[in-house]
Amino acid sequence: MTNTKGAAPTRRVMKTRRALAAALALTAVVAGTGAGIAQTVEDQSMPDNTGLNIPANLQIFGKLDPNIRKATAIVNDTVITQTDVDQRVALIAAANNVKLTDEDRERLRLQVLRQLIDETLQIQQAKTADVTITKDEIDQSVARVARNFGKTPAEFAAFLRENGSSDRSIRRQIEGELAWQRYLRRRVEPFVNVGDEEVKAILDRLEQAKGTEEYHLNEIYLSATADREQQVFAQARQIIAEIGKGQAPFAYFARNFSEASTRGVGGDLGWVRTAQLPEALAQAATTMQVGQVAGPVQTPGGFSILYLVDKRQVLTADPRDAKLSLKQMTIKFPAGTTQAQATQRTSAFATEIQKLQGCGSVAKIAASLNAEVVDNDSIRIRDLPPPLQAIMLKLQVGQATPPFGTPTEGVRTLVLCGRDEVQSGQLPGAAQIQSQLEQQRVNLRAQQALRDLRRDAVIEYR
Repeated sequence: MTNTKGAAPTRRVMKTRRALAAALALTAVVAGTGAGIAQTVEDQSMPDNTGLNIPANLQIFGKLDPNIRKATAIVNDTVITQTDVDQRVALIAAANNVKLTDEDRERLRLQVLRQLIDETLQIQQAKTADVTITKDEIDQSVARVARNFGKTPAEFAAFLRENGSSDRSIRRQIEGELAWQRYLRRRVEPFVNVGDEEVKAILDRLEQAKGTEEYHLNEIYLSATADREQQVFAQARQIIAEIGKGQAPFAYFARNFSEASTRGVGGDLGWVRTAQLPEALAQAATTMQVGQVAGPVQTPGGFSILYLVDKRQVLTADPRDAKLSLKQMTIKFPAGTTQAQATQRTSAFATEIQKLQGCGSVAKIAASLNAEVVDNDSIRIRDLPPPLQAIMLKLQVGQATPPFGTPTEGVRTLVLCGRDEVQSGQLPGAAQIQSQLEQQRVNLRAQQALRDLRRDAVIEYR
């Protein structure tokens, strides 16, 4: 059940993160990462693999939809109110600067309720291990988020209120993430062991696998018991549809909907080879192009949605790993600029670019065009959007790309000032391998722990 359709990811080069990137920092508390937008095609129909012998032409008796839950719930004596749900929905909408339709808002309410239930269970479980997140720790995290929005904590709280949310909602999310991370460090990580022989075996396999493909994947994982497969499958398709709208990057959806512990890093699985993945995910990865989304892919225990960030060959030098020294020159268009005016100015910009005589002449040309100039000495070719990668691989020092951009965000060019070629691929260190193995095992145990918490929870919907 894998569906793919190519789409180039959209990324801004050497620009300060604006509202969307700040929103990613908001949902993850500390940090972020951006991922491109990709498109999908319609998925195949749900297979009959439940083992429940459900008739194909069934009839529903009664009008109650068991998938609809009122937005008030009591989770092991902790109350989640309608206000909690609505404020989290408003927080998500404000953080990503999107206007929700009534249909989108109702669907998001159900997803948010599930997320709040998980947060509640995680906070409750953390307290059993004497994990307490202090007010000062939450204050510090809120301050970091506010800075990403260019606001003071007080201004940020006012911003949330204006958008129908509150600082209480973001503080609850921060508490849940910090509490669960600390619980895992205290009760899970100490019992995860990776032996020297395991590390050596992996290094040997890497050496043997030199030249084979490996993939940088992001994942959204949704667990599904046999009685919830159809519901979760439908939820996954809804998430894919939202990704396809291009209003927020994949990492945003991973942070808000994935049930894997990697949701804190936008679902980032890092670099993996097919041998490290379940068969269904491995098969999907090999058919994907960079920037694509695939799914829902059925895996043991649930469904996954994959996003292919990049791919490369193991221990093989890749020209796209070369680090570039660049100057970016950007022209902006005043509000009210017509398409004809923008086209005329862009054409003049392209003509001036042809007059460049290396990076030393950028300042003079920029002054004549009233253009902004930004320097960056550590951009890898692979970090650029695919169309620019192809251009950069062919550029010589002193040459510039054709103009690119939009009238709303500005039209720009990149001037190549230097290139540090990549060296031959090297084996990763033993410590790096050990850390990756430990993290994988912690993630697996975290998923299992959360499933157990859901199974044992007493949840009353009102």
